[in-house]
Amino acid sequence: MGSTLNSAEAMHGLNRRGSAVRPAECLEERWYAAQTCANREKRVQEQLRQRAVEAYLPVYASVSRWKDRRVRLELALFPGYVFVRLALRDRLRVLETPGVARLVGFGGQPTPLPDQEIEALRQGLAKELRVEPRSYLTVGQRVRVNTGPLQGLEGILERKKKISRFVISLDLIMRSVAVEIDEAELEAVR
Repeated sequence: MGSTLNSAEAMHGLNRRGSAVRPAECLEERWYAAQTCANREKRVQEQLRQRAVEAYLPVYASVSRWKDRRVRLELALFPGYVFVRLALRDRLRVLETPGVARLVGFGGQPTPLPDQEIEALRQGLAKELRVEPRSYLTVGQRVRVNTGPLQGLEGILERKKKISRFVISLDLIMRSVAVEIDEAELEAVR
């Protein structure tokens, strides 16, 4: 059996095991991670917008050196993922989009991401914070941001070459991003 629901199951609000999905979950709009085919994130985002699905693709600027010049590129901050905001009853609009492999979750059910994490990412990138992908990190000094666009987020403090970086890990997709930050904006979490 595949990892996605067929149209009859989706219309009747059933999960893969045939048990009912709670109605509130089907109606409430939440953020989900849609896994995409390799290097298709931008195309998927555009197709989702054409289908009237709110899609968010966080990107960061990278400079690549080619033979004769340097090129500034916008790359996906979380390669292979686009974030979508939708009610579960509308998931077929996402799953039928070319380039989308699945909605990330457990036990055959898509798992929502905390709204606060997505909104903080959006605000931080809008303020043009220096953000870059980082290998998945779960161990280190836990801190909370007190001020600025990332206020309220918890993550891990990392020091690299006298620069403090705040690492945000999205456990659902096992990816992390690092943001340069002033340590005065942080407090230790116990």
